[in-house]
Amino acid sequence: MERNKTFHRRKICVIFFVVAACAFGLMGRLGYLMLVRGDYYATLAKDLQQRERKIKAARGKILDKNGVVLAGNKSVCTISVIHNQIRDPEAVISMLCKELHLPEEKVRKRVEKYSSIERIKSNVDKETGNRILAYGYAGVKVDEDYKRDYPYDTLASKVLGFTGGDNQGIIGLESVYDTYLQGKDGMILTTTDARGVEVDNVGEERREPVPGDDLVTSLDYNIQMYAMQAAEKAYLQKEADSVSIIVMNPKNGEISAMVDYPEFDLNDPFELTEEYKEYKGTEKEQDACNQMWRNKCINDTYEPGSTFKVITAAAALEEHVVSLEDHFNCPGYIVVEDRRIRCHKTTGHGSETFVQGIENSCNPVFINVGLRLGADRFYHYFEQFGLLGKTGIDLPGEAATIMHKKENIGLVELATVSFGQSFQITPIQLATTISSIINGGNRVTPHLGVRVLDGDKNIVKTFDYGAKEGVCSTETSETMRNLLEKVVSEGGGNKAYIEGYKIGGKTATSQTLPRSAHRYISSFMGFAPADDPQVLVLVIIRNPTGVYYGGTIAAPVAKEIFENILPYLELGE
Repeated sequence: MERNKTFHRRKICVIFFVVAACAFGLMGRLGYLMLVRGDYYATLAKDLQQRERKIKAARGKILDKNGVVLAGNKSVCTISVIHNQIRDPEAVISMLCKELHLPEEKVRKRVEKYSSIERIKSNVDKETGNRILAYGYAGVKVDEDYKRDYPYDTLASKVLGFTGGDNQGIIGLESVYDTYLQGKDGMILTTTDARGVEVDNVGEERREPVPGDDLVTSLDYNIQMYAMQAAEKAYLQKEADSVSIIVMNPKNGEISAMVDYPEFDLNDPFELTEEYKEYKGTEKEQDACNQMWRNKCINDTYEPGSTFKVITAAAALEEHVVSLEDHFNCPGYIVVEDRRIRCHKTTGHGSETFVQGIENSCNPVFINVGLRLGADRFYHYFEQFGLLGKTGIDLPGEAATIMHKKENIGLVELATVSFGQSFQITPIQLATTISSIINGGNRVTPHLGVRVLDGDKNIVKTFDYGAKEGVCSTETSETMRNLLEKVVSEGGGNKAYIEGYKIGGKTATSQTLPRSAHRYISSFMGFAPADDPQVLVLVIIRNPTGVYYGGTIAAPVAKEIFENILPYLELGE
């Protein structure tokens, strides 16, 4: 019996020690959780009790060089519902249908959905948002928001681009400089109980959004407007497919205006313009939108025609294979191998100097000059002038030059390249290359972004664009400026002449493929003042109706632009 008592005492001791050990273990664990991991679990509990609603950051503005707002923001609201907090679902559904003009089925589905938060509609105007807020219905949230706003609708649409529903840049400058413009979204945190109902007397916690930075561009609102009006007028009068205009500073590559008409409405970018209306509601609608947004100044290539003769002439002068006094004969055509290539003046220009050949835009003269250069040296200048690469413009989707391989350039190819056919470049590439020839020989980088400013107008970043010096000599550059001034004052570009101003330029008329379609591109490249170029204008009219010669229809468009912008820029004789 004594043995049994001893056994029971030992058993009780063991149980006591086990219980004590467990208690100490639990106390230790509790102490660890409270003292060491307390902050972590407090945060976790808080997170489980809080609901998050995003506050969209205001996107940075896009400004022209003088501070005119080209892309800004409009205050709007986002309407959301939280199912567990709604006390009168039918009243909420009825109110939202009425105020937001939405079908009952759509609203009911979202109000009755068991989720942490359900968005009903975004981009709601402030007046409507305030009315919804005034109802005071539990579970209905009206949050401040921003919608991108373009004050001038279609102005520079293919340059500025637009944003998507998440406020992210889609095309154009909005896309390229999205990192600077985007900003950082804020948050509204509300405390709820286990059922998801907001706890009374507990205020909302706000994390304020950080607005995006502003982008200052080289665009000039007034020059862009002048160019757009001129493009629209040419488009309507000539019943053309499209009209592109580039206005840039040939000294530094700053683009003052870029138009590709017709433009689209930036405030309604998915609404098809007239020429694409037939695709609305079809499976080709998205493709039509992509075409509508396409900027032909940089995204499309074309045969430049006679404007390219500027480049041929510069290369020939650099290589000393021609002089200004050299004489040529134009019977209206020239035979290269087995190919008879005609001049635009089929009766011929007769005997003429190289200077007259440029003024007359004579194909046989430039074919002879190209043959003197030869394929190897001509190809060298394609590389020297930067024609075989891209310009590096700060817009997305720049196309590259389409050119023969050097080993495939025979005499016929050399002849046609000499007067701007059988290869293709972009308008921005042509404008950039001619800029380098007339500015003293420096290959500039065309660009629109100048600097980034914070909300206090402090400079966050200034963009630097390199230049390649010495692509041609200063002597050749000066000679080309003088020759091209004669083209306007005495030659085929005379319809761009303005009394009291020195303007240089070159006309062009090229044919698109297939040649049998008889579709033409009329163009004119001009610059002023001719002796010290500050502004270059390139006009391209695609598939005009009726007369299609560049000197007849494109040069007057450039003249109209110069008549507006030269006094505006105070660039006199």
